[in-house]
Amino acid sequence: MTKHDWTIEEAEALYNLPFPELMYRAQTVHREQFPEYRVQRSTLLSVKTGGCPENCSYCPQSAHYDTDVERHKLLDKETVVAEATKAKEAGSTRFCMGAAWREVRDGEEFDSVIELVEEVHSLGMEVCCTLGMLKKEQAERLRDAGCYAYNHNLDTSPEYYDKIITTRTYQDRLDTLKNVRDAGITVCCGGIIGMGESDTDRLGLLIELASHQPHPESVPINMLVRVEGTPLAEEASVDPIEFVRVIACARIMLPTSYVRLSAGRTQMSDEMQALAFLAGANSIFAGEKLLTTPNPGEDRDHTLMKRLGMSFVESSAVTTRETVNG
Repeated sequence: MTKHDWTIEEAEALYNLPFPELMYRAQTVHREQFPEYRVQRSTLLSVKTGGCPENCSYCPQSAHYDTDVERHKLLDKETVVAEATKAKEAGSTRFCMGAAWREVRDGEEFDSVIELVEEVHSLGMEVCCTLGMLKKEQAERLRDAGCYAYNHNLDTSPEYYDKIITTRTYQDRLDTLKNVRDAGITVCCGGIIGMGESDTDRLGLLIELASHQPHPESVPINMLVRVEGTPLAEEASVDPIEFVRVIACARIMLPTSYVRLSAGRTQMSDEMQALAFLAGANSIFAGEKLLTTPNPGEDRDHTLMKRLGMSFVESSAVTTRETVNG
């Protein structure tokens, strides 16, 4: 049963269950909503890299920090379409395009992004964009071009948020999510584990996501990738069992959402990923790179799926623009 009014006491009681009981409850919910042992694959491409004016403490693309990320302007259409085609041939059903912008600004660059969305959509893939803050009219343009999903993460709980970023408020993020939802685009929204936050903050993020009506269709759970030059470069590693507990709580609190293992998978053992799938994760990012950080390659993912007796989702939910707009 979908619930939108979780309290911190309820969430903490869930999180602190004996691990076998928590996994059992998560598996029960997962089998009710997703009876097949299949994992959806998305591919994420940075179409404009570096130089972002935001000061997100985890991000190597921030202009505030000295990292090894090379800046590049918006990629040309031929390059993006070639990457999307390659991703589709490798089995991804969703292609996500990310631009290191604080916000979408009307003009030539946004017009080019609209054209990219139209081109990738014509391949029969679900198109997702993550471009920063977005006005409703801009969201409507993306929808009309064929954008199926928009990613805009909340990152952490409202209480911990200003410890991570001060150039954009939590409400700014919520406003963008509302504009996306009002435009009829599905919502992709999650956060990052391992930024020095408490268990209460991790659960606070899930409580916030669960309060949305409807729940986000996709919930990426990232494990911090510590990048030299960023303020969080020296953060302690995340305990694998604690991370899996968060995945299990996400599955129970957001029963119909795709819970995606996102950044940080190169730091996860096969056994940790297997536990995460058992806890209810049913989506991953595929490919060698996730924006600017490493990601497991196709061979490792296929090998893991074979070892687990699981398979990938083979078809997209969207094949025509009429499906998106209808």
